[in-house]
Amino acid sequence: MSPRTGRPTNNPRPNKISIRISDSDKEILEKYCEREKVNKTEAISRGIKKLDEK
Repeated sequence: MSPRTGRPTNNPRPNKISIRISDSDKEILEKYCEREKVNKTEAISRGIKKLDEK
């Protein structure tokens, strides 16, 4: 069996970060995830990409 498990991806995410957020930020994030039907990782990734828009 291969040492790598899980589905293959074209967008690997090997970097892990840990943050502390306020209750209000957490609520905003959870509402966004529910509305857009995405997980928190995807929602945060979308937010980070917005920072790079010009």
